[in-house]
Amino acid sequence: MAEKRKLGRSDLMISTVTMGCWAIAGDSTWGAQDEAAAIGAIRTALECGVNCLDTAEGYGSGISEQLLRKALEGRRQEAVICSKVFPQHTERWEDMVASCENSLKNLGTDYIDLYYLHWPNRKTPIEEILKGFDKLVQAGKIRHYGVSNFGVGDMTELLKYGRVDVNQLPYNLLWRAIEYEVLPLCREKEVGVACYSPLMHGLLTGKFKDSASVPDCRARTRHFSKAHTQIRHTESGQEELTFKAIDEIRTIAAEVGCPMAELSLAWLIQRPGVSTVIAGARSPEQMRANAKAMERKLSSEIMARLDAASSQLKAAFGANPDMWQSGSDTRYK
Repeated sequence: MAEKRKLGRSDLMISTVTMGCWAIAGDSTWGAQDEAAAIGAIRTALECGVNCLDTAEGYGSGISEQLLRKALEGRRQEAVICSKVFPQHTERWEDMVASCENSLKNLGTDYIDLYYLHWPNRKTPIEEILKGFDKLVQAGKIRHYGVSNFGVGDMTELLKYGRVDVNQLPYNLLWRAIEYEVLPLCREKEVGVACYSPLMHGLLTGKFKDSASVPDCRARTRHFSKAHTQIRHTESGQEELTFKAIDEIRTIAAEVGCPMAELSLAWLIQRPGVSTVIAGARSPEQMRANAKAMERKLSSEIMARLDAASSQLKAAFGANPDMWQSGSDTRYK
């Protein structure tokens, strides 16, 4: 049976792999999506012991949530549903409750297990936003709430007024910036971490041999140089160190006899402070492959070698957890 972990101090018990449901909405980043394959992926997740499903009101403007409704018909009790509210929809209570009710309608359920603030909203005091979430809990519309993309400053401010049980953050073998400050704080305060982009937009599957082979719609992070058209940062990129790390991880995966993606997910699952790893899947086959990481146990030697393989890259990026924007423009605080 797949391991379940308690999320923070809550009563939620979730699988160590969560199915990320952004890509099934189909958009310019991920491309068109076959509906039957998306529904099949969700149902396969449940069959593999993955009970946690992560979506948002912004994923395909509700399409992702609607696909979950179709896939979970008659099986709602098997799933822990996570959705997210846009930060601008938390400025007024009326907008917050309207967003939640729209998500409930899309999902075809009368409650959301875990409702995230998608990004910090610094126009509205966090104390007021937490009160809004508490009112949604009291109304029975949500069971628990969390935050996403909260740096150490935002988390410190939040913890003055209350607490959350999870912070959803970008974390993978090629992006370890949260290890400097925010992950230690979350561990200290018993706030679980849900890791998104665990395969670094496909880089950790090993399918891209160099930066030139990565399409611009995926080459948007600080890993890449400004030669790519959708870059927002002001840095030179870390392409050499990135693909050096990928080559080393590929070698370790071959020695272990494990797909590179599975190895990368398993490494994350075993990192201290991690509650769950949010891995997207667009088909039953991809979902089965991701779920295998829940059973893959890595030795301390392999964990150390993977750590070493990406340590130079970690040092080069530093402590700014924003994968897309430079320190002067970071959206993290």
